Amino acid sequence: MKNQTNAVPDNAFNLNAVNDSAVFIRRLKPDAGISEPVYRQLQRQIIEMIQSGELGEGDSLPSERTLAEALSLSRTTIRRCYNELREQEYITTHGRAGVMVNTPPRINPELGRLKGFTEEMREIGVEPSTRLLERRIVSDRTIASIFNRPSTARFLKLVRLRLGDGVPMTREVAWYDLTLAPALADWDVSGSAYQFLRQQCGVTLADGEQTIEAAMSNDEEMAVFGFDEPGPCLLLKRKTYATSGQVVEYVEGTFRGDAYTYRITLQMNPRTPAPA
Repeated sequence: MKNQTNAVPDNAFNLNAVNDSAVFIRRLKPDAGISEPVYRQLQRQIIEMIQSGELGEGDSLPSERTLAEALSLSRTTIRRCYNELREQEYITTHGRAGVMVNTPPRINPELGRLKGFTEEMREIGVEPSTRLLERRIVSDRTIASIFNRPSTARFLKLVRLRLGDGVPMTREVAWYDLTLAPALADWDVSGSAYQFLRQQCGVTLADGEQTIEAAMSNDEEMAVFGFDEPGPCLLLKRKTYATSGQVVEYVEGTFRGDAYTYRITLQMNPRTPAPA
């Protein structure tokens, strides 16, 4: 009987330490026939491997010379790619150990309960901080329609960069209904908005509606995240309701995709038999 071998698809491998450099190199597909510079193509493809988990913390990459020869490219092209990755802190160089992957820390809070960024970070042992980018009292027809308020209604608009352990996590644009919570007009934007609503405004929060969708970072988000080019992000939109049924907060938060993942616990319906 002949021995049978099972073919392994390209995407079913472990790039651990990339000891098999050929596996890593096969994943790189530079195309000189498109307008995007080759070094950028390589940079983007390596980042995609890191963000997908194919490359992990401490995994090593081929040297500039090895990669240049394997791809029939100049060492200048590979050096520029690696330099860009170093600047973005995706890789580091450790003497004889060579080039190693340095994955950004990933935050993975759990979905399912209404909570603000401050509480969410502290739950997972991360120290939250905020950098205020904009604070204004505004009237906006579009926002008023979201809150089901007259077009002349006034809202507190906040644009904040939210950080976890000093790392920028999300650029957040939030509006708060000053008709329902007028004390917010004098809030110094320190601490948790939800805590201020409860303690200073007497507003009890009931629940929220939240959507999550994929998005690419815009110019403002690229600037605060330190991106050189648009990167994948998670766009969260949330309406928060008071017990009165009125919307008190509307938030659009763009979370950087390379440092933030959400997890959710799925419960088995007790009336449904477990799958075999």
